[in-house]
Amino acid sequence: MSTTQNIPDTGISGLYEVMLGTDDATYAKKYFSDFGFHVTDSASISASEALKVYGVDSELTSYRLQNGEIDSHGLLRILEWERPLGNGIGYTPIETIGSRIAVMRTHDIFRLYDIYKTARDMGKKQWFPTPPVADDLYGLNTGERDFFNRPVIVRENAVYGAFFNHIFYQRYGYIIPGYGTIEDATKLKTSEFTHHDFIINAKSMHQMSYLCTALGLQAEDKPALDGDWLKGPQQVFQMEPGFSHTYQGFVSPNNICGKMKFFIPNGIRPNKSEQQRIGEKGITLHSFYSPKLEMVHELVSEHGLYHSEVLKNEFGEESFIFSDTAGVCWQIIEKLGTTKNIPVTELEFKLTN
Repeated sequence: MSTTQNIPDTGISGLYEVMLGTDDATYAKKYFSDFGFHVTDSASISASEALKVYGVDSELTSYRLQNGEIDSHGLLRILEWERPLGNGIGYTPIETIGSRIAVMRTHDIFRLYDIYKTARDMGKKQWFPTPPVADDLYGLNTGERDFFNRPVIVRENAVYGAFFNHIFYQRYGYIIPGYGTIEDATKLKTSEFTHHDFIINAKSMHQMSYLCTALGLQAEDKPALDGDWLKGPQQVFQMEPGFSHTYQGFVSPNNICGKMKFFIPNGIRPNKSEQQRIGEKGITLHSFYSPKLEMVHELVSEHGLYHSEVLKNEFGEESFIFSDTAGVCWQIIEKLGTTKNIPVTELEFKLTN
């Protein structure tokens, strides 16, 4: 897929919300509050209304949460189903097809690792943290490294769980303005969700080309190959020798945050795409917003993707649901913009050493 093709001006946001299905919103709200998320809105709809909007015959109560003042991207919506369709993908081998991972910046990655490692050691076996690993992802280091010419790196790790999948990262020696805002009062010193990983049921990244031609997103680059020879992917995805995956990133032209990375494993992995459907527990859906909802709806229809009609969702927002051929489901919401947080559109690296 070309990264220079013309894309429609849809006004599309960065990825707006991760949607987490559950039958216990009380626990979910408590869990994410320690990461800095607070409820900004809630709403309920009947089973018949949920069937129209989401295709799920269950009463639904939704909670919209944001981290600090960041309301333009990286939000969380908790979908509390009275009758979930199933337990979702749950605790499963890493890179199981259908898995979704949400990514946050932190000021203290080792603290987070210790929390989850201790929980696992004390018998909470359905949390699996990978040890933090450091890398120069952006080629920011120059010259010989010593005390005065300090390394410019990012350190990251993953935490895989039955309830949620995380990736955390911490920057050393640089900042990216507008990409990962951490409130001082946050207990775990974590930001909004800055980007998102999708392990998809696809033969090639061509199946994701509609993200450009229907939604108006930009491909960051051509599809690339990661494998066990790279210490970052090897550690975060726990790749055994000889394993690799193809990946490609997409980002909104209107926000450097809320970007997505899609991964196709090059080897045998469990396929649980069917447990990723809306109405199951776990991360089952993501949303964007656009001021041009009808335009996006028409483009999605022209691409032959399965979609609903435009309906009001539980928050009274004009919206529609659609799914692609790789097992990914989206909700597009009509929204002119945000009020508290103006998205940054130019990626800038500022060295702090």
